[in-house]
Amino acid sequence: MQLFILFLPFLFALFLPLIKKWGKGHLGYYVIPIPIILTVYYSSFIGKETQYESISWISALQVKFDSQLDGLSLLFSLLISGIGIFVLFYSIFYLNKKERLHQFYMYLLMFMTGMLGVVQADSVISLYVFWEVTSFASFLLIGYYYEDRISKDGAFKSLMITIFGGLMMLGGFLILSNVTGTMSIREMTAQAAQIEQSSLFYVALVLILLGAFTKSAQVPFYIWLPDAMAAPTPVSAYLHSATMVKAGIYVVARFTPIFAATAVWGNVIAIVGVVTLCWGSFFAVKQKDLKGILAFSTVSQLGMIMSMLGVAALVSYTNDTSTFYQFAAFAALFHLVNHATFKGALFMMAGIIDHETGTRDIRKLGGLLSVMPVSFTVTMLGTLSMAGVPPFNGFLSKELFFMTMWQSKEALPLGTLVFAAIWLASIFTFMYSLYFVCGTFLGKRHTLPKRPHEAPIGLLVAPIVLLIIGLIIVFRPNVVADLLIKRAVVSIQPTLFESASDVGVHVSLWHGFSAEFLWTLGVIVLGILGVLTLKKWQPMYEKWPEKWTLNTLFNQVISIGDASFTKWSRHVMTGKSRQYFTFMLGMVSMLLLFVLWKKGAFAFSWEGASTIHIIDGLLVVTLVAGTIIVLKATTRMTAIIALGVVGYCVALFFVRFQAPDLALTQLVIETVSVALFLLVFRNLPKKIKEEQKQKGKWLRLLVSASVGLTVMLFAMAAYSQKLLPTISSYYKETVLKEAGGGNIVNVILVDYRGFDTLFEITVLAIAGLAILGLLRSKKRKGDARDESK
Repeated sequence: MQLFILFLPFLFALFLPLIKKWGKGHLGYYVIPIPIILTVYYSSFIGKETQYESISWISALQVKFDSQLDGLSLLFSLLISGIGIFVLFYSIFYLNKKERLHQFYMYLLMFMTGMLGVVQADSVISLYVFWEVTSFASFLLIGYYYEDRISKDGAFKSLMITIFGGLMMLGGFLILSNVTGTMSIREMTAQAAQIEQSSLFYVALVLILLGAFTKSAQVPFYIWLPDAMAAPTPVSAYLHSATMVKAGIYVVARFTPIFAATAVWGNVIAIVGVVTLCWGSFFAVKQKDLKGILAFSTVSQLGMIMSMLGVAALVSYTNDTSTFYQFAAFAALFHLVNHATFKGALFMMAGIIDHETGTRDIRKLGGLLSVMPVSFTVTMLGTLSMAGVPPFNGFLSKELFFMTMWQSKEALPLGTLVFAAIWLASIFTFMYSLYFVCGTFLGKRHTLPKRPHEAPIGLLVAPIVLLIIGLIIVFRPNVVADLLIKRAVVSIQPTLFESASDVGVHVSLWHGFSAEFLWTLGVIVLGILGVLTLKKWQPMYEKWPEKWTLNTLFNQVISIGDASFTKWSRHVMTGKSRQYFTFMLGMVSMLLLFVLWKKGAFAFSWEGASTIHIIDGLLVVTLVAGTIIVLKATTRMTAIIALGVVGYCVALFFVRFQAPDLALTQLVIETVSVALFLLVFRNLPKKIKEEQKQKGKWLRLLVSASVGLTVMLFAMAAYSQKLLPTISSYYKETVLKEAGGGNIVNVILVDYRGFDTLFEITVLAIAGLAILGLLRSKKRKGDARDESK
């Protein structure tokens, strides 16, 4: 049942074209029950033990499609399905019925299955497959408006960076599998000590972190996320605030029990997270697009979560539970939940502002408070939560963040300096939050592309409910903590906590005038001053040279690579099949001969070889002579007849070696082929131009000789070094007894290779239907031309 539910969004997506054809109303109404079903189903596992279900995929390699619902995967699964409900409801009112809705929802459902597969997979190969499904689906969603160049560029950049990270991560997975002899993450975790002793331990660590950092937009890989804002707003609200960008967070959390045996894992994650937090918050204030501000805000918040996970790994490394920073994993997951609520709501509000005003440029906005009071209220509540202002849920996790990072400053390199950087980044977080809402709703109203008005209730429902959930968390934080977050912490730090009851953290809205509260007050005061003086210091961003940005570097690398490959392809991709086959066959021949030589396979034995009779020699001479005539013929008729002689000689070889079935098949095929050649070539010139034969003949001669030599050497080596008994003896023993047939060849084709034969027939049937369709299409076009006359 777990696996069926996991694949339910993808299976339902297959029926969307039919629903689009026969259904009535907005397509989103048919889709929204899917995440509701998922949420209800996964909610039923709250408080239960880990559930596991699997089906074998590639049994010889221990590869499975599996679904593991422990505390960590259940938390992420509920986020994916729960936020999906609000995104789909919002999209019903945001997207026009005239758009390609069936494609949009197909991509979104495919992405949903991919994300559920990532967080529930126990097999590393299964995780990688679903990981790339999310990359491909996000590529399609970001490039949904493919007519727009910005959308295409954003989709391309996200695909390039995340696919690169995925491939690196796959390398790390294969190293772990090679060391442990298993594909299961649970079994790898049990062998963490053995993995640590491996010489490839740090290689696997770096490769897996590359995958996590690219997906979760950490510096320097963050550049794809702001460009992904070209996607429709529901996509931004779903992929880039609650799901896709959290995949890297999940991988770090899941593999922490394996790599936390070394301080390198925790230090790298914490430092990269802090740098990303500072970088994202600093450049968020520079942005002029509302979704651009939120994109850099997401980068910043992801860095914040990542830094806490790094500290959690250091706690597991030191096994020190004496201070509060043992709860870093709790703080990270708690903020992950809070971030999904307020950031999802804010992305939706950015879409609403764009929808009702015609622009997202904050320089053209302002003064909307009087015409959009409800939107202002919702946006203000969301930004205050994002800024970490009490009494909102963002404040609760921000306080925990300050506590854990202050307590862990001794464990981090330059810990005091790191904490100072975090506090400074929090000031910028407050500033871009206030900048977002004040620049949009306060001040002077400008002339806008559309006459602004309050958004319809359908668009406002989803962000309002998300913020209400955030307020519920404020007043009942420990309900969420006890039911979900503490169980997830046990999955991250199994060496510290045996059960959720061992995680003794208690969250409260007010815990006195602590140092963390004073730091928050300092953030608010300096943040307000920063916003009030924004016009004086914001122009400093313009002094940053554009050529020094990571985006420019990426574009230059892509441009150089594109120019190089274009120049190279002009010489190689000529459109001539003969040239392509020359390259392919030559390369294959070289590789195979190299392998034969490297493996010492040039060992030949003539023991047991058949006696060669004079008739065999005559057939060989005739076959070679026919082949030479084909090459040297000056007329097409001569070449076709000589080619037929070659084919009939092969048929006689089959007769000679007592294979009448093969001989009959060869004779039929050869006869039909010769007839077809005669029919086709009669429309070509009778003589072959000499330059056609001479051009590149020495290269073709060399490749042909190497291919022939390779085939001969392989055949001789295979005959001389039989490591295993041939399968022919098995066929001889079982063909009559088990298959009930007297003709070995027929039984092999019908029974032993029945599915292979079935698929071959299916391919021929599809080709036949395609040809029939083309013929009918041509006939219809001909009839249309006749009618037009």
